[in-house]
Amino acid sequence: MLDQIADKWSMMVMAVLEEPTRFNELKRRLDGVTQRVLTQTLRRLERNGMIERIVLPTSPVGVQYALTPMGESLREPFGHLYTWAIEHSAQIRSHQERYDAETAGGS
Repeated sequence: MLDQIADKWSMMVMAVLEEPTRFNELKRRLDGVTQRVLTQTLRRLERNGMIERIVLPTSPVGVQYALTPMGESLREPFGHLYTWAIEHSAQIRSHQERYDAETAGGS
């Protein structure tokens, strides 16, 4: 279950989804996400009950995405995890580089 809701793009979508937001606005706010990956991420989050897809009665028909109450309940824990990842990213990269250098010589 964790891999369904805690991957990079799912966490980032839930971080920026503070209010109902249209697809293209989400795409603009998530630097580097492709349309395909964002579509897959939104479908997975909707399937798991974290977000809802709201069809707007406009012409042409518009769609917004919003957090469900269950999705909203994850904002705080995800926020802590996101902050931790940002704070430790340089240290993690350093460990990865050291590990890769050590294991490349022994291969």
